[in-house]
Formats: sequence, C-alpha cells, structure tokens
Amino acid sequence: MASLDRVKVLVLGDSGVGKSSLVHLLCQNQVLGNPSWTVGCSVDVRVHDYKEGTPEEKTYYIELWDVGGSVGSASSVKSTRAVFYNSVNGIIFVHDLTNKKSSQNLRRWSLEALNRDLVPTGVLVTNGDYDREQFADNQIPLLVIGTKLDQIHETKRHEVLTRTAFLAEDFNPEEINLDCTNPRYLAAGSSNAVKLSRFFDKIRGRINTKFCPL
Repeated sequence: MASLDRVKVLVLGDSGVGKSSLVHLLCQNQVLGNPSWTVGCSVDVRVHDYKEGTPEEKTYYIELWDVGGSVGSASSVKSTRAVFYNSVNGIIFVHDLTNKKSSQNLRRWSLEALNRDLVPTGVLVTNGDYDREQFADNQIPLLVIGTKLDQIHETKRHEVLTRTAFLAEDFNPEEINLDCTNPRYLAAGSSNAVKLSRFFDKIRGRINTKFCPL
C-alpha cells in the first residue's frame, strides 16, 4: 500500500469526554456499548472517499489515533504522549459539552500538540499562557467535536456552544456537536456528515499539494 493511501489523525481531549465512543462511531458506524478508559493510545481505521462523486475520487484510509487523556501535571505524562504526535496530518479536538473545563482545556491540548516546546505545566491553560501568534503558521487541518449534546437543554445550548469560540478565532476549524450514542448525528447527507467529509478531504488535499507532516 502506498504511503499516501493512509493518513494519521490525532483524537485529543480530556479523559471521559467520549473520544473512544466517537472513534468507534466514526470507524464502525456503530455505538460503542461498553467504553473503557484508553491507556496510552488506540488506533482504528476509517475508509474515506476523497472528492466522492467527482473524477478525482479516490479511496484512502484514515488512522484515528485515540490518545489517552490523562491530565497529570508531571512532565512524564506529556513526554509519553509526545511519541504519538509525529507525522500528523490532522487533529480532532474533543470536549464534553456538559463539562466546561474540558472545553477550556482544549487550549492546553492545542498547545501540546501544535507547539510542544512551549507547553505550560498546569492542567488548564489560562489566557495569559495562550499566545495565538504561536500558531499563526499552523497548516494542520483541525476539527472540534463536542459530545453529549443530548444532555444539554435547548435553552442552554447557545451559551454552551460558544465556549470554543477561541479556537474558531485562532484556527477557524470545522465544528460538530453530537451524541455518540446516536448515529443519526452523522447520518449521510446531514450537515455534520458534510463537515466531517470536508475535514477529511482537506487533509487529503494538503497531502496532494505538499506532504507536510507535523
């Protein structure tokens, strides 16, 4: 298999936000019955048709690397995860819509994955530690996914969904909010499915233009 037939996408976020359930849904199109904590990293594969329905259509494989989200402050935790951050073609940041801290911690995850030399030591990165100029040249396609949407009351959704505005300002990523226990959120033709396909196409498009791993 040619090397460019397979791409690597990190799935990052705090423990308990639903990364394993999300990866299972994306790759198997099924709900994960008994999710467990991820130790280290687990990898699953999704088949994607690039530019489906066009003369440029091509099938390729997406490796989704579900990285354990332990938030220990020891430098050993960071160094252990760092081994997974090489040769990355895209990143999915995952947060729990019912857990404000998990949304705020996406700052820390973006720092750790995109600018590893400048990661502060705390669990939560504050505005004072977060310099968007560090990421001005980032070319890695990003996707932000909020989980457990079903647990957010309709009257609270607008407030909750604005928590990741800082990522939109800095990286302009696609954003999807869903319930990992309900496949209809990613049903073919839905707005979420279109966003997901666009994200994966963007990754492949960058590789076709210039292979530039993280």
